[in-house]
Amino acid sequence: QVQLVESGGGLAQPGGSLRLSCAASGFTFSSYGMSWARQAPGKGLEWVAGIYSDGSDTNYADSVKGRFTIYRDNAKNTLYLQMNSLQPEDTALYYCAKAKNYRMDYPALYEYDYWGQGTQVTVSS
Repeated sequence: QVQLVESGGGLAQPGGSLRLSCAASGFTFSSYGMSWARQAPGKGLEWVAGIYSDGSDTNYADSVKGRFTIYRDNAKNTLYLQMNSLQPEDTALYYCAKAKNYRMDYPALYEYDYWGQGTQVTVSS
């Protein structure tokens, strides 16, 4: 069965960095687009960043553009999110998601069929 397991969350200071990982199993990872999304306390789910199956295209929400980088290692079946210049408003539960196809309309949540359990990121001094 499809499994997505996020890790790498934690506490960071404003201006700091974290790298999230998402270990995928149960499907051919290299054949599907992937994304990261987040949910802050009391708010809805927000798409953050996405990448095509072969890494040929990436896209970012305006709120993280220039600070976050999504990439993948298809040999290791792992998706990553490098987060730099973290801000308190980045505090959220971060999820990785598997797209239904090798490419997708990134921010449309209906494009994704499996989600991980999430990893908490807290940005505070």
